[in-house]
Formats: sequence, structure tokens, C-alpha cells
Amino acid sequence: MIVMHDFSVKIANLPDEWEKIAAIRVAVFQQEQGIDAALDFDGQDRGCQQFIAYLDQQAVGTARLRILDANTAKIERLAVLSSARGRGIAKQIMHKATELAAQHNIQDVVIHAQMYVQDLHQQLGFVQEGEPFEEVGIPHVKMRKKLT
Repeated sequence: MIVMHDFSVKIANLPDEWEKIAAIRVAVFQQEQGIDAALDFDGQDRGCQQFIAYLDQQAVGTARLRILDANTAKIERLAVLSSARGRGIAKQIMHKATELAAQHNIQDVVIHAQMYVQDLHQQLGFVQEGEPFEEVGIPHVKMRKKLT
């Protein structure tokens, strides 16, 4: 039996979808990973483009795109609920975010990837820069993707 799922990733309609985005981040970053709410909700969200993923009409994933300068953007707060992982949702969110960056003539997208998902980002064309480091108590690595 093949089960088809209704799946979509889109730019979030704010403020309408903010509660859903926040709930995903609370579940993943605060409840699962023990990250302090003040570190997750860092005051940068208003200046970012937010993305939201739906699976069967349920919000299951999110990320934000923050423009750093005329040439560089950073994808941050990539999160997928544990119940929806393993379905390529994070990849689709990353594709949507890099597409939007390219539409804004951004040349480089950077991320601070948690080490355990580094392979996912390598599959998407991101390349490690420098040595691993700790951020919010979790091993990360800086990665970059050239869009031009």
C-alpha cells in the first residue's frame, strides 16, 4: 500500500503562522535539545523571512533566512518535529530558503549546522569552513554554499 501525503513548504504568513513556528522551535530546541528560550528567540525573528512546512495540514518544520549583508544570508533555526523526520522535509525547507536567497541576488548562504546533520547539508552543496565549535552547548560547524 502506498500512502500519499500532502506536503508543502512556503514562506510563512506572519503574524498568522508565528504561533505554529514558535511551537515547532519550542518542541525541537527547548524540549528536545534543552536550549534556553532566550537563546532561541533572540530578537532577530522580525528581520527574517520565516519558512513553514506542512505535512497533511499539520505544521511540522520551520527555518528562517536572515540577510547579513548585500552578498550573504544565513539560514537559521532549521527544525522538524521528531514525528515528521526522515521524510526529506529539512531538505525541502533548505531548498526553499536558498531559492529565496538567490532571488535576492545573495551570493553566499551560511549556516551553523549541528554536527549530527552535517551530512544533510553536504548533500545540499554546503561546504564546511573551519573547525567544529560549540554553540548553545551543542557541537556545530560553519558551512557555506555559493549560489552564483
